[in-house]
Amino acid sequence: MLKKAGLVILLILIFGVMVVFSYLNTGDVEVNLAFVSITTSISIAFTVTLVAGWLLGVLSMGLYALRLVHERRALRRALRISESEVSSLRNLPLSDAD
Repeated sequence: MLKKAGLVILLILIFGVMVVFSYLNTGDVEVNLAFVSITTSISIAFTVTLVAGWLLGVLSMGLYALRLVHERRALRRALRISESEVSSLRNLPLSDAD
């Protein structure tokens, strides 16, 4: 519950900062992409850049998470094999006990 409240407060704070930033920066900027030149307001250019960076971050973290899931699955498989081997060795009778 506290984590959700903190997230909501953080989102409201970010939204407030975006509104203030948009209000204070009303000028236009020319964004020159390789083949196209776009004129837009500074706040929209920063917002698009922020969203693009966020999406790239989510994509890279998603790929990292998939790699961790794969590694976890392989470790669980190795653990099951090791546990079954130990269990079968425990069930063997002792041959040198005198």
